[in-house]
Amino acid sequence: METVRNIQNPIPPVVLQPSKWLSLYEDFVAKNSSSVGSVESALRSLTYIIPVHSGVQLLSLYHDSLVSRVISRLPPTVPRPPPTPHARYTKYWTSRSSLYHRVAAALQMLQYTELLWEMTARRRGQKTRWHVVVFLEFAKAICRLLLLRLTNSRPLVSPPLPEREVDPRSTQGEEDQSDWNGMETPTSERSTDISWTMPRTGLSLPSLPDVNDVSNYLISKVLTADDIKPPKTLLHRVTGQGQLAEVLYILRPVVYALAMQRWSGDRRSWRPWLIGFGMEYGCRQLAKRDFRERVAGGLRGLTGLEREELRKRGWSMGWWLLRGAFYENITKYVSQQQARPLLNLKLTRYRSWLQSVTGKMKGKPLLDLVGSVIEDYEYLWDNYYFSTATL
Repeated sequence: METVRNIQNPIPPVVLQPSKWLSLYEDFVAKNSSSVGSVESALRSLTYIIPVHSGVQLLSLYHDSLVSRVISRLPPTVPRPPPTPHARYTKYWTSRSSLYHRVAAALQMLQYTELLWEMTARRRGQKTRWHVVVFLEFAKAICRLLLLRLTNSRPLVSPPLPEREVDPRSTQGEEDQSDWNGMETPTSERSTDISWTMPRTGLSLPSLPDVNDVSNYLISKVLTADDIKPPKTLLHRVTGQGQLAEVLYILRPVVYALAMQRWSGDRRSWRPWLIGFGMEYGCRQLAKRDFRERVAGGLRGLTGLEREELRKRGWSMGWWLLRGAFYENITKYVSQQQARPLLNLKLTRYRSWLQSVTGKMKGKPLLDLVGSVIEDYEYLWDNYYFSTATL
């Protein structure tokens, strides 16, 4: 009878228990974090498949929190790579303030889906599209102002949540990775390193490095000033003109979106571009002047996290080459008549500069693939505001 019952009901027990599906999926992500991250990066690069891109971004956000929980549950005897300043700072605020965590998560979800919302609204007409764009920029600005308030007037970091930096399997030896379940401490018999466990404390002493790699080993163990600072002091509080610069930096996308909505009928109008670029450049200069006057040592006295954030904001300004009037009037077109006298410039024959570049790539290995991707992105740059959003 038992054999007959098994034949009539061949469905595995796991299928009959949906509550185990999530735990099995979490175990899979924890054991294959590196591979999952590679797949996410490949799919994230396909920005022109907007629904897939948004879904992958949201799923990646969930994976980040999942891997963070797995690592936090590891025993203290398991060695961990030192966290980056960005990870220390964001983990401090997410653990200290649940409101910060919720607001930062909401901000990232808006950023991951903003282009999808714009594409959906565009089907209902340009007027609806610009209403949605302005609403999303306003919602993101509210989230950023709340984060500025919750961190006691400290500049924003991008992204506001901790990033996935450690593969749980990388904390173990190569032999441990095949059997490790993400929770248990591996046995010393399976470890490829020769280590000694202290009997009283239970802590293990790491094995000595190779004699040829002593210098690199010692350098990796050196602590910097940022390593011993409390997490919240990795960013200086802004006051006065520094706080004004940060608030204007947060409000700049709202002002630019309103200007684009106001002059949406003239895509080559320079007024929105000059307003947006002028505000961002002015905020950057104002913030740097505030650092020079208030921080000991000026810009050299900034922490590593502050220098990294300034560098990110500087690179993001390059997107202005693909936005608004600069893209419509300069980046997109070049004159074929370059030999005309300067006083008699008549740009009569234009062609797409990007199309000329992609045309030269066709028929060549690898470059052909790059050219096809650029052509797909060009469609987004031509038609969608959020495809080149800088914040």
